[in-house]
Amino acid sequence: MMTTQEVANRYYELMLVNKRDQIVDELYSQDIVCKEPEHAMAVGIPTITKGLDAVKDKAKARKEMIEKNHGDFCSEPIIAGSFFSVVLGRDITFKGKPPMNLQEIGIFEVKGGKIVLEQFFY
Repeated sequence: MMTTQEVANRYYELMLVNKRDQIVDELYSQDIVCKEPEHAMAVGIPTITKGLDAVKDKAKARKEMIEKNHGDFCSEPIIAGSFFSVVLGRDITFKGKPPMNLQEIGIFEVKGGKIVLEQFFY
């Protein structure tokens, strides 16, 4: 079973090569809970998503909104007990919108060697 540090290191390694789907498949618990800020509802993103299949569906829907991804950024993870955090950034163009630079902080909780909670702040 992977430690929080090992999960965080693997997350970072996969983010550097934009393997988001592999992160979900490899590191997320079946019972993952994803929390987004309240203002995400304004663009159709649910504030709470529960379960691996629902998180995958949300990611697929979001991916379909993207016209072009110009680049990604992920900071090295910071570890605190069973949690790690990273700063994430994307230069992106959503369909029908001008290019934009998105930045957020992601906080992840690890239990049993898997990510059980992710929460984003942006």
